[in-house]
Amino acid sequence: MSRRPSDADWRRLERAVTGRVRRPGEAGFRAASTPFNKRFAGITPAGVVSVAGAADVQRAIAWARDTGVDVVARGGGHSFAGHSAGTGLVLDLGALNTVTADGATGLVTAGGGALMTDVYAAIEPCEMAFALGNSATVGIGGLTLGGGCGATSRVYGLTADALVATTIVTADGQLRHCDAENDADLFWACRGGGGGNFGVNVSFTFQARPVTDCATYVLLWDGADAAKVFSVLQDTVRLAPDEFAARIGVSKAGGDTIVSAIGQHLGPAADLREILDPVLSVAPPVRAVIEDRTFWQAKDDLRHETAEGAFAARTNIVTRPLPDEAIATMLGFVERRPGSGNPDGGGAALFSWGGAINRVGATDTAFVHRDTMFLLAMDTSWATDDDPAVVEANLRWLADLGEAMAPYVSAGAFQNFTDPDLADWRTAYYGVNYPRLARIKEQVDPDGVFTFAQSIGS
Repeated sequence: MSRRPSDADWRRLERAVTGRVRRPGEAGFRAASTPFNKRFAGITPAGVVSVAGAADVQRAIAWARDTGVDVVARGGGHSFAGHSAGTGLVLDLGALNTVTADGATGLVTAGGGALMTDVYAAIEPCEMAFALGNSATVGIGGLTLGGGCGATSRVYGLTADALVATTIVTADGQLRHCDAENDADLFWACRGGGGGNFGVNVSFTFQARPVTDCATYVLLWDGADAAKVFSVLQDTVRLAPDEFAARIGVSKAGGDTIVSAIGQHLGPAADLREILDPVLSVAPPVRAVIEDRTFWQAKDDLRHETAEGAFAARTNIVTRPLPDEAIATMLGFVERRPGSGNPDGGGAALFSWGGAINRVGATDTAFVHRDTMFLLAMDTSWATDDDPAVVEANLRWLADLGEAMAPYVSAGAFQNFTDPDLADWRTAYYGVNYPRLARIKEQVDPDGVFTFAQSIGS
């Protein structure tokens, strides 16, 4: 439990940092502290410091240790489980958003508070990229530290696979530069060991690769075609080249059930149509858009922004195609999803993994899920003014769906989509890598300065 600092303590912090310190009720406080997932909007920090640089991070951590105040870092604020919010001190990294890209070397260095929109703006003129998220407001820090995947990951690997160096402020206030040769254990942990566990990462350097033109697609079907679509598209992904990526989803918002396939191919639309021909033949979509795009147009095509409100998600690792009975179970649950006031509704989706993701050893980085064919993501949402009974019904539906799918999937879960209701999260997120992560945590944060629900070592 975070202790309550005195007014004199807060004045001391204000004098110590160059950035802005805000308390509840002050202008800008909510914008700098409210999590993206409004499920956790009721968590109010004692204060927020919007840091001006790495030195402010060091001073703020020292102040938090001295006063006994819990401290968490906030990059994009998108932690699904609200881990970038807290009742103590929040370090708002938003000002650390500078991104530089060197077209000659392919190296991209991003500040710890940079968002996807900042990264894309820097790399597009150089015509190079690495695996990045599909939401403009997701932070590079949380994405990378949890592994990070995108539509190009079957070719480029994970975001963490592109990481070649990071600078992190640890609990003792040290500014440590980590790469494969310096602080190698800590660097290993930062490639999939989860955000906020080992310190505050103030910069990341990635190795980018040249981009090519590509093609994108959006296919929609009525709910009646769901079983055929899921079955055929799983085989399509299994047989397709790594350049092909898919998100195969079924969702229900209001009274309508929609089946969708959205993705891209790092090749021409003519080749993409050939790859998709089996599903186009077995179940003609009600809408079909398949077209050649530049890499940057494709990035915009695949952008996804979640509606305002609260949500919960559960994930599982899928190592082989789901059998027909699993698909039927999943579709049945989506049809019975309880309603809510959030227009996003809820549903389930399979994200194509494999390819380059699986060509890295399970222990080569902290990201252990290297035998994955699909990520199964199940989610539900509600409005912040929905009745508590509506919230409870949606959470129960999600838990029951996860339990029903358990016989068909592995026990693994995706640490970028943190689930506060996940019981065995240590094994689910980190598998055989958890003991090594716990040892590194003990070395760099023996006093548990960076401790939160589902933190390493807790």
